[in-house]
Amino acid sequence: MSASKGKFSNNLQNNLPNHSPNNSQTKFWNFFGSWRTIFQLLFLAIIITCSILAWNTLARNMRSSGLAISFDFLSDPASFDIADSPFPYKASDSYTTALQVGLLNSLKAIAVSIISASVVGVTVGISRLSNNWLLKQLARVYVEILRNTPLLLQLFFWYSAIFLTLPSSSDRISLGFATLAKDGITIAALKMTLSSEFCALVLGLTMFSSAFIAEIVRGGILSVPKGQSEAAKALGMNAFQTMRKIILPQALRVIIPSLTSQYVNIAKNSSLAIAIGYTDIYRIASTTINQTGRPVNVILIIMAVYLAISLTISASMNLLNRQFQIVER
Repeated sequence: MSASKGKFSNNLQNNLPNHSPNNSQTKFWNFFGSWRTIFQLLFLAIIITCSILAWNTLARNMRSSGLAISFDFLSDPASFDIADSPFPYKASDSYTTALQVGLLNSLKAIAVSIISASVVGVTVGISRLSNNWLLKQLARVYVEILRNTPLLLQLFFWYSAIFLTLPSSSDRISLGFATLAKDGITIAALKMTLSSEFCALVLGLTMFSSAFIAEIVRGGILSVPKGQSEAAKALGMNAFQTMRKIILPQALRVIIPSLTSQYVNIAKNSSLAIAIGYTDIYRIASTTINQTGRPVNVILIIMAVYLAISLTISASMNLLNRQFQIVER
């Protein structure tokens, strides 16, 4: 009798609806999760629709003005010279070739500026934490001055106050490994000459960006617990060994994400080269617009180029960041 009664009560419990908290929460999150997906798809559809409408409006306005979204003009002769070209170029070459020259010049300036700004920024950032009072204050003044003045003014200063005041090429200043003149810096060992415009651009981007990188490095070092340096000191490591082997490897986990933004800023700020006459892609694109009368077409090319450069830098830094993150086991 008791066995049949127990069996009856078990069947009754199984037939009752399950109102457990876990089941209710699951239904709740399934309901709102589905709505969240619907809202995201709806928002994506709105963005696509607005983009199509904007593109159609642009095409219609250009057709009414007698223009078209076409890039056939890129095969026409550029008909202008480029002084600072990384490969042989002549005025009879096409606009495509001219833009390629500008792209290579931009990439060269960006790459050199990123490397030099990183070296200077790390040095100044470590100096900001130095026990030497004078070195610490000099690093602070460096950061405050360069970080709080516009980059464009700095470019004008380096170009006008330094490079344009150098003597002519016939009276070059010799430094042993290089010679300086108004037309640029000639490095004898490498048999190459860097134009004054390129040097001023790289110097300006380096000094300006290194001030921000220095603060990023300082913040990253301060994020490492003091016990790490105390333990290294207890093991007999000197200050240089502690910084190189203990502090910086851990600080990089904090430094690298912020460095990504600064490197992307260097790439975008390089477009200010037009102010001092450096033939980067933006300046050559501006000349192309003036000669062809195709501003929208050329601007689309410039936007695509800078977008590709920025995304490449971001992707590379994200891969580097993964190498320094703590892997949980």
